Amino acid sequence: MSSDGGLGYNPGDYPPVAVTVDVALFAIRREELHVLLIQRGIEPFAGAWALPGGFVQPDEGLDAAAARELEEETGVDEDSVYLEQLRSYGSPGRDPRMRVVTVAYWGACAELPSPIGGSDAAQAELVPVSEIEDGDIELAFDHGAIVSDALERVRAKLEYTALAARFCDSEFTISELRKVYETIWDTKLDPGNFQRKVRENHSFRRVGRSVPTAAEQAAPDLSAEGVYLERDEGSWGPADGVVASAAMAFLEPEEVFQRAPSRARTRSGRPASLWTAADSELTLNSPIPRRRASRKA
Repeated sequence: MSSDGGLGYNPGDYPPVAVTVDVALFAIRREELHVLLIQRGIEPFAGAWALPGGFVQPDEGLDAAAARELEEETGVDEDSVYLEQLRSYGSPGRDPRMRVVTVAYWGACAELPSPIGGSDAAQAELVPVSEIEDGDIELAFDHGAIVSDALERVRAKLEYTALAARFCDSEFTISELRKVYETIWDTKLDPGNFQRKVRENHSFRRVGRSVPTAAEQAAPDLSAEGVYLERDEGSWGPADGVVASAAMAFLEPEEVFQRAPSRARTRSGRPASLWTAADSELTLNSPIPRRRASRKA
């Protein structure tokens, strides 16, 4: 009797092929797009930077494998991120160990705890995408191509979905949303035009409250030792505050005023309204199309 249970098929008649998953997870930090990488702790490419990923186990599906590898190698739980399948990569020789076909995923997240390398990963780190695009970091396997494809997918999906909200907190200001588009598209958008398009678009809805004022976020010290003031400076944003000591009369002018960071306000000085994505699946229209080189400004 054949080893296939009578089906006339013997796996040994075919060359072995393995299946892996790799994840390109993006986040915005300090107004720059980053991708989550791991430093490989084993061969092949020991010490090189790569995407988190690994072999699919015999008893699991692709989505489960991607989530498992992401958590094992970086400590990032799938519940805190958005993951979507990108495409498969199966060029002969892409993996020196054997014939390996990988199924790549891309993802987006707003808040990401500090990644911690685990399993086959010596360490995990969020790295600016620009360092990969500029050639400063060379990735193992064909992961450079995967990052490039994933990045184009993210940029394109901003045009026809509300994906930008995935890079924000659940509630965000229009200014914060605009910065997502500007960061990922590497361009500047007109704030007034963008605000109008968001307000007219059904992909986002106003939640009925505004960002907390500086006083609400952290009550100022109004005792004899300190007082909270606000000053309008042309070189500062409307949200900047000024902290002054009650003893300011004894200080040099440059020592009196310090910038006190707070969340954005409108140009009139009022706290900015908070918004959220209207569709949990984020399948609705983008408020603005991407500006391409061939498109007139």
